Amino acid sequence: MKNLFFALILIVFTINLSAQNDEFFEPKLTVSAYGELHYNSEKVDNKPVTQSFDFHRFVTFLGYSWSEKWSFKSELELEHNYVEGGDGELELEQAYINYHYADWFGFQAGVVLPSIGLINEYHEPPIFFGVERPEYNNKIIPTTWFGNGIAFYGRHMSFDYKITIMEGLNNEKFSESGGIRSGRRKGFKADAKNLLYNFRLDYVGFPGLKIGGSYTYNKASGDTSSNKINIIDLHGQYAKDNIYANFEFGNIDYEKGNLQTSRGYYFDLGYNVSSLLNIETKVIPFVRYTDYNTAYETVSSGNSEKQNHYTYWMVGLSVKPLDQVVFKADYGVRKRELGDLKTKSFNLGVGYMF
Repeated sequence: MKNLFFALILIVFTINLSAQNDEFFEPKLTVSAYGELHYNSEKVDNKPVTQSFDFHRFVTFLGYSWSEKWSFKSELELEHNYVEGGDGELELEQAYINYHYADWFGFQAGVVLPSIGLINEYHEPPIFFGVERPEYNNKIIPTTWFGNGIAFYGRHMSFDYKITIMEGLNNEKFSESGGIRSGRRKGFKADAKNLLYNFRLDYVGFPGLKIGGSYTYNKASGDTSSNKINIIDLHGQYAKDNIYANFEFGNIDYEKGNLQTSRGYYFDLGYNVSSLLNIETKVIPFVRYTDYNTAYETVSSGNSEKQNHYTYWMVGLSVKPLDQVVFKADYGVRKRELGDLKTKSFNLGVGYMF
């Protein structure tokens, strides 16, 4: 940890950082937000239908720019309307000092997001298809994943890159049904002994296209044990000429325990038909296919792997009168390998960002 601190100080002085405002720059405060209301209906085989209304997220962004290079950014999130008796969540998902030296180099320090996949850093409701975030981003690569640390980022010659060094995971909360999700420490008095290292590289040289991947390593440690994990993420995104396509693949390898590998992927394809309807409002029907298994490979094999293997077909619609406002609907069928268990879901949602 000391080496990390001294390296950061060395970088600060080496590149001659200046906290002075540019001659014509005026410091400014920025306030923005996003939120989403959901209606969810779900039927599991022959069981009664369950229905719920939920204002899933209310998020506010607060930022301040001291100069063109120095700024502060934060994100405070309230989930499920209120917090009481273990229900609901209030989280500080981002809070960092940002220094943008040039397009090829900048850094962040504070509560940061590791750069894994398409959704973790950019997850406002108008951005992604479906009322809920993709199940892949719940089961394989948990979203939103945040923690205390630093990050270095930049863009050069059509390549966008980011390195994040942050708090590690708690391996004693890993599970066959949830993978690494419950191991996130969320910045609460987090263990800094075994840091997590994340590197992401994307190619963005073709209009509308982003394609790349990331690698993450952590010797995750709990109170009495540790477990080294390696995460490989591949992703691609295309948005041009009314065509929208997203793809994510993730693989997590574990050093110890019955759980050896978690793996999954999903693919979205949508098309904006507004030009065919001769309207300005974006109307985007889409289809999604998902396959994930939080216990893709185990020492015991057998039912422990089939129990957590799901496939999921979804069709849906996003209607955007403005790029910052979306009305959503989707219908999907999730199938578990063990027992051929089927779950049918119908969701409605409205989301905003500004």
